[in-house]
Amino acid sequence: MEHKDITSMEPVLAELKDDSTVPKNVRLKIEKVIEVLKSNMEMSIKVSKVLNELEEIADDVNLQSYTRTQVWDIISTLEKIK
Repeated sequence: MEHKDITSMEPVLAELKDDSTVPKNVRLKIEKVIEVLKSNMEMSIKVSKVLNELEEIADDVNLQSYTRTQVWDIISTLEKIK
């Protein structure tokens, strides 16, 4: 179940990364998050790292509200796994 939830986040993150309205620094962080999700480290470590990055992204003042909502949705899903 956990693996399925994580793989379902990758397309959403990829869409955010390719969105031209998302600031460049946020797109770079999203790219880092995708790399961590694809890595083969232990699940709890992976989730913690991704949550940390996503919380930083959600706090970015330049982020559009609809993008922030998408990030919060991903954070919610990850917190259920954790």
